[in-house]
Amino acid sequence: MAPSSKVFLPSRSLGFVSNHIPLRVRFIKSRKENLIVTCVGKSFHTYGISHFGLLSVSGLHPGDITCMTTDAYHVYTACGNIIYAWRRGTELQHTYKGHNHEVTHMIPFGAHLISVDENCNLKVWDIKSETIFLELTFDRNIFNISALMHPSWNAGISCIEQAPAIDVVAVGLVTGKIILHNLKFDKTIMEFQQDWGVVTSISFRSDENPIMATGSACGHIVFWDLEERRVSSQLLSAHHGAVTGLVCLPNEPLVLTSSPDNTLKLWIFDMSDGSARLLRLREGHSASPNYIRFHGANGHNILSAASDSTLRIFNTQTEQFNKNLGKASYNRKISKKRSRAVEDPLIMPPILKFTSETTRDKEWDSIAAIHLGLHMVTSWSYDKKKMGDLKLIPQRFQKQKLKNSIDVEATCLCLTHCGNFVLVGYSTGHVDRFNLQSGLWRDEYGKPKTHMKAVRGIATDGLNQIVITGCSEGLIKFWKFKNKGTKHLFLLNLEEPISFFRSHRESSMLAVALEDFSVSLIDIDTKRVVRKFVGHFAQLTDATFSPDSRWIITSSMDCSIRTWNIPSGQLIDQFSTEAAPISIDMSPTGEVLATAHVDYLGIFLWTNKTLYQKVTLKALSPDEEPPLINLPEVLQEYKEEMPDEIDDEPEFKSPEQLSEDLLTLSGLSTSRWQNLLNIDIIKQRNRPKAPPKAPKAAPFFLPTVSTLSNFEFDLSSSLTREEGHEKLVMPENFTNFTEFGKKLHEAVDSKDFFQCLDKLKSIGPSLIDFEIKSLAPEAGGSVQLMLQFLKLIDWVFESNKDFELAEAYLSVFLRSHGDFVADQDELTNFLSVVTQSQSKVWSRLEQKLMYAICVVQNLKTM
Repeated sequence: MAPSSKVFLPSRSLGFVSNHIPLRVRFIKSRKENLIVTCVGKSFHTYGISHFGLLSVSGLHPGDITCMTTDAYHVYTACGNIIYAWRRGTELQHTYKGHNHEVTHMIPFGAHLISVDENCNLKVWDIKSETIFLELTFDRNIFNISALMHPSWNAGISCIEQAPAIDVVAVGLVTGKIILHNLKFDKTIMEFQQDWGVVTSISFRSDENPIMATGSACGHIVFWDLEERRVSSQLLSAHHGAVTGLVCLPNEPLVLTSSPDNTLKLWIFDMSDGSARLLRLREGHSASPNYIRFHGANGHNILSAASDSTLRIFNTQTEQFNKNLGKASYNRKISKKRSRAVEDPLIMPPILKFTSETTRDKEWDSIAAIHLGLHMVTSWSYDKKKMGDLKLIPQRFQKQKLKNSIDVEATCLCLTHCGNFVLVGYSTGHVDRFNLQSGLWRDEYGKPKTHMKAVRGIATDGLNQIVITGCSEGLIKFWKFKNKGTKHLFLLNLEEPISFFRSHRESSMLAVALEDFSVSLIDIDTKRVVRKFVGHFAQLTDATFSPDSRWIITSSMDCSIRTWNIPSGQLIDQFSTEAAPISIDMSPTGEVLATAHVDYLGIFLWTNKTLYQKVTLKALSPDEEPPLINLPEVLQEYKEEMPDEIDDEPEFKSPEQLSEDLLTLSGLSTSRWQNLLNIDIIKQRNRPKAPPKAPKAAPFFLPTVSTLSNFEFDLSSSLTREEGHEKLVMPENFTNFTEFGKKLHEAVDSKDFFQCLDKLKSIGPSLIDFEIKSLAPEAGGSVQLMLQFLKLIDWVFESNKDFELAEAYLSVFLRSHGDFVADQDELTNFLSVVTQSQSKVWSRLEQKLMYAICVVQNLKTM
């Protein structure tokens, strides 16, 4: 059985668009549209050119895709030494096995597919039959195949592309030279020199414009006029990485580009000078995210900040709603006017942490962020999808002119639940409060400062009454929100340096991560440490609460993610990943866990299995090695492997009776027994207002006999009473007991009342009332049957089970037959026995209830 987590199941990943594998374009006649195919690791995406919408995601490959190509019918992918052919982007049509080494190059050639592996073995496949048509082997030391068409020059070939002219190919060299060569006559037609080094991609326009496009490793694109043999135009810094994919669409003024910077761009040639501009864009982070949080109560949107200084929104339902809030800039207006070719010095360092609230999304900025090495706090607007104009800096730092200083930096921040104020902690030990609407400074905590060491965490309660701050000394201080220079209310010393805070305002719980790799849980109301979780072996990176505050989930640089049960204080689930989780967050609905990992550009979602199936959780030892689980892939359904054998640990089932000294209730809903106490009132209320109408008299018919002559009646079945005989015969042992009465009668000798009690449990209140009233002699019962019922009640009291049912049944019995019981000595005498059993049980229950109530009241007054 494959290792897995008991709580979380890999779901899918977000934010992946393209990687270093060049994109491919296919024209589909039935759709009359070009489709774009990009590689994202173990699968590939298919986009429509019209709206850049994601149409499909292929199935998972065993490993990362090494190369990819397309023709009119298939998408060919290579993974290791196996080649796959896909139809419609998702259906695996053919599999080609024959290479002994990793496949590095492929090209379709009519009804055949040509492939080359890293050991320079070339194979020509028959596409339909999946057989090898031709095989060639080259000595890698003498002739190392770097492209499937390979003329010889004095420099390494980096790319090669067929030109629109017959027999002409464009060859890009690692020196930046581009050569147009006629293969038929083995003659060079023209040469160009690119100034930015190695040529990474080449493509030609086919819309009656003699333009050749070439990409470079630094992200620039050059368009060459082949008639005038000069540069036509340039796209400087078209990408932040190498332009590995470059395709001019057939007969259209459009060019597609892709890059390892995780972007896919469509450019159109409609400028006045013939140059291109950006038409459509699909992008993700170009550097790994370092902080993620869900925004909003529905759990559909994730805010993500990455090392590329951008802040993005990823939607968990559809990629069409993904948004980019832009790059952090000291002056956003000037940065927008600058050319992409210039490395903008106004770009701010990456966002380390941010805080957001939805309360004031429509009114003003609802996101505040701190940056690496800066004391300045920036604001962002979720509603307008852009960076705000506020730059929050305390007056003390403005006076000291520390704008570019790295001696002071903001280390943590917190946005109040109302969305009006943001509190910022600094490495100097200060904590300041700003108004997020105006950006004005409002207050500071502590004189001369909040802490003597760097502030590591800030939190507030939901009503803006209390502010909690923590520092690297391990001190936690509680302040009035409206401090006005007063002293702190309470001081708590954890005796270990604090790493960060994570709060759950609804439950007033505060998780404090310490530098000894442990997590302390503090109750804000009582100001005490209520739990401590120890088990990680490296620096803690993040923590998150489940919406019901029963779990706290922690991540660490030891590559593990652990789930702790807060009521029991035990570890209940753990798993590890191949890369360390840098940030985690649980959705407000509790459906998914989102994680970001070191050196991964995407965000990974994990489904909470406890919402959809029964999961048995037990306490785990933190010393156990957590199972290693692969990270989720894009839009891929995961199915858990069923074990071949039954689990050694069976599912826990609570015993029927925990202890003989305790009382056990039946577990039935209150409507099944509580309504018995008011059954007469319920029947009176449900009685119809008008009496039922009698049906109309039916016509009287006598049976007839078919004869040939006269009409005759059939009187053969008529009953005649003979003299001295009655037509109703009564047996001597006849009884008119109900079904429940019969079971009571059967228990006279066996004294086993299980079936009797099960019968009462299986019927509703009205039928129970009928059965109990039918025990009296005038209703078809007997005195002996009523005595058996009292013995049933006594048996239930003695068993310490189903206590509330016995009380309700006895109440109905005495209310219905109280007068009759008083006249029967046999019933009266046994009723005293039932009273003693009831008093014995109730006194024990009353004693335990009063003890529990006293303990709770005492705790409330502490």
